[in-house]
Amino acid sequence: MEWKLFADLAEIAGGKEVEVETEPGETVGAALAALVAERPGLEDRIYDDEGDLRDHINVLRNGTNVDAEAGLDTELDPGDELALFPPVSGG
Repeated sequence: MEWKLFADLAEIAGGKEVEVETEPGETVGAALAALVAERPGLEDRIYDDEGDLRDHINVLRNGTNVDAEAGLDTELDPGDELALFPPVSGG
């Protein structure tokens, strides 16, 4: 499964696209855990002190925020596109 990373998350991970190993039927949360295992520098940026996803981090599956589905428990289908966004600011 490939993650697309944006802004400082891509810088921390060392690239805009990171491939991780996942099995069919796994969840977005499992794919995110695999990403952090591959790129441990991301852990403090995306998880809080209790190990929960920080409120300002957006996780998308096929362009839709997983909060609109089952959150990190959303099951993955073959060919899904995953993306991780930090907060966006500007004016």
